[in-house]
Amino acid sequence: MIFWFSGTGNSKYAAQRMAEALNEPLLCMNDRIKAHDTAAVETGERLVIVTPTYAWRIPRLVRDWLLQTELRGAKQAWFVMTCGSEIGSADRYNRELCRVKGLSCMGTAQIVMPENYIAMFGVPQADEARRIVTKAEPDIDRAIAALREGLPFPPTRNNLYDRLMSGPVNPLFYSCFVKDRAFTAGPACTGCGLCAKRCPTNNISLQNGRPLWGGSCTHCMACICRCPAEAIEYGRKSRGKPRYHFEAL
Repeated sequence: MIFWFSGTGNSKYAAQRMAEALNEPLLCMNDRIKAHDTAAVETGERLVIVTPTYAWRIPRLVRDWLLQTELRGAKQAWFVMTCGSEIGSADRYNRELCRVKGLSCMGTAQIVMPENYIAMFGVPQADEARRIVTKAEPDIDRAIAALREGLPFPPTRNNLYDRLMSGPVNPLFYSCFVKDRAFTAGPACTGCGLCAKRCPTNNISLQNGRPLWGGSCTHCMACICRCPAEAIEYGRKSRGKPRYHFEAL
């Protein structure tokens, strides 16, 4: 079985490619997390977990959901992490998660996809995003080939920088930067409510037809990057930048 979590579509695309190639069922962790649904899942022996990279690890809300959910039948787990540039030493923490869950960790694959963290970085225009996706296809194919044969993924880079970013920097990044106070909805907002519907933490509510962020944001960027009216901003950092989400390519 293939589990996926995605804010702007990169990880969803990679998971769908793998599911189609391997004829494996898909489970959307967004829906389960949003519904606070930690009911046991019959996974079969092989489990593939596809997620974006948040502060050089898998997202905390994904980690927490996996820890709280019984994965019936699972014996081996492969991790596939999409990112804008790098995943650091995330594999170390994925292996620890597997140890706690009683799973054999088969490694972590890094898939570089278009940057979507508009709250901090530049986001590519559509043409450049398509080029990045095309460049990522061989990496997705290599992951599929390993999964088809039941082989572990090759070791990921693990230098001092990687260990620093996935280690002490990760909690500092969350505490210092993963906040929602800078999100605002401008005059173009139509009150459609899609931002609230897509928020995996139920952090957005509508008041008088306008979104209000409630303080439990995970910075998935679904609200700002997938707003059909492009009405949402993250302070000054998002102004003038393109909004990236995979479905728009």
